[in-house]
Amino acid sequence: MADSALFTWSVVIPVKVLTKAKSRLAGLGPRRRRELALAMAGDTVAAAVACPRVAHVIVITDDPSARNALESLGATVIPDEPRDGLNAALRHGADFARSTWPGSGLAALSADLPALRPAELAAALAEAERWPNAFVADAAGEGTTLYTAMPGTPFCPEFGVRSQARHTAAGATELGLADIAGLRRDVDTPADLRAAALIGLGPRSLRYAPRDR
Repeated sequence: MADSALFTWSVVIPVKVLTKAKSRLAGLGPRRRRELALAMAGDTVAAAVACPRVAHVIVITDDPSARNALESLGATVIPDEPRDGLNAALRHGADFARSTWPGSGLAALSADLPALRPAELAAALAEAERWPNAFVADAAGEGTTLYTAMPGTPFCPEFGVRSQARHTAAGATELGLADIAGLRRDVDTPADLRAAALIGLGPRSLRYAPRDR
């Protein structure tokens, strides 16, 4: 295990161009969907910035509105230079983090975790220090919300459809922690948003809470 007094993490968060984000929430209308996507990213970034185990939060995005909003929360924002999908963007962010802050662990975190709490992320990162690569599965048990790599370990994210199985096949350890519901609850659909609201939305996402709860 790493020395927790000295060891910190760099967390990489990918944020799509807002006009293309959260297509399965299209029923909200284009403007509200963009606003919700940015609000969820803001709550995710704010939780990561406030996490005591996190030293640096790196956002990868080409969206100017997201860049301005997330920089104001304390994130370092870099463009998606590869422009070759989610995992390429994460590797680009990890390369930046490793060259800028060598010695930190690397974590990839989904940007759509509006109920995430800093303590949940801290618990997962503390547990991840026991393994070269680790991950947290989403609430459905098929996807991934957090993927980690210790210093000196290859950073090989496999986000996307059935990422839980792909991360497992690649040798990463699934972290079976209790009491991290906000970390597991990513939001792609209206049902996901209702479930996140039951956990407790962050302040930016709260204004988009479903009214039929």
